[in-house]
Amino acid sequence: MSEVGHDLHALFPGDVSHLHALKVESGPFRSLAERHHLLSREIARIEGGLDAASDERLEDLKKQRLGLLDEVAAMIAQRKGR
Repeated sequence: MSEVGHDLHALFPGDVSHLHALKVESGPFRSLAERHHLLSREIARIEGGLDAASDERLEDLKKQRLGLLDEVAAMIAQRKGR
């Protein structure tokens, strides 16, 4: 049930300092990171058999998580462009 592979630091290993700065400085980023964490946890529970969901629901959650990762990547890119 581990979501280690979906932790933002694991997904963006070269951007740890940017992730930290965004978490400290940006309320919207903190909200985005929290939503990502909650989605990843929900997906892990479903995949681990702890919660029930249809295949369609699971795929929808994964698509939502990918959308959040796109937003995270955009925020990192914007920060790098400073």
